Amino acid sequence: MQIPSIYARVATPRSTYRHGDLRRALLEAGIELARSGGPDAVVLREATRRAGVAPNAAYRHFASRLALLHAVRAAALSAVALAMEAELAALPQDLPPADFARASVRAVGTGYLRFAQAETGLFRTAFAASDDLTEPAPDPARAGQSGLNPFELLSAALDRLVEAGVMPPERRPGAEFLAWSAVHGLAMLVIDGPLGPVIGPQMQQVGQRLLDMVEKGL
Repeated sequence: MQIPSIYARVATPRSTYRHGDLRRALLEAGIELARSGGPDAVVLREATRRAGVAPNAAYRHFASRLALLHAVRAAALSAVALAMEAELAALPQDLPPADFARASVRAVGTGYLRFAQAETGLFRTAFAASDDLTEPAPDPARAGQSGLNPFELLSAALDRLVEAGVMPPERRPGAEFLAWSAVHGLAMLVIDGPLGPVIGPQMQQVGQRLLDMVEKGL
């Protein structure tokens, strides 16, 4: 499966920009830096060099490296959401409610794991240290086409389990944290930990077994 990409490769920088173009060029450069090197590679000076402008020109759009990193991270989270939505969209729509609910949880996890393996740098950037869960309002920049971010897509899939009678309502509170921890843990142990050489080539197969365990454990 081809992981959805929200930005094309950065084109050859131009010497002049119309209003608004420079911010996008800087963001695209930052995304490419994150794609190849993770969050630590997102450096404002290097983004301006790739965009073909003087460093001072960037400050009208991004006041600091942190501001650029936040924008790149939002784009990376959106890309994760798109990957999850692609898996959800591929589900047969005529499944019985209980089967569809179970398949939705697996689709969300599958999209997450596939993105982690295919876009490792963006995955690291998307889930670098942050306070997203305490933000007072949703940020559309972090969302997929549905308007939901990765955490909200997982929550919605778990809600379907309850609605379909698969999960008892009393077990629903906090279930997203358990499911997310398990799937994210596998992803990190493979891309940044000791499991890479052991199960890296079989990550998707192992991931399906993990998702089966998560679904039955919830």
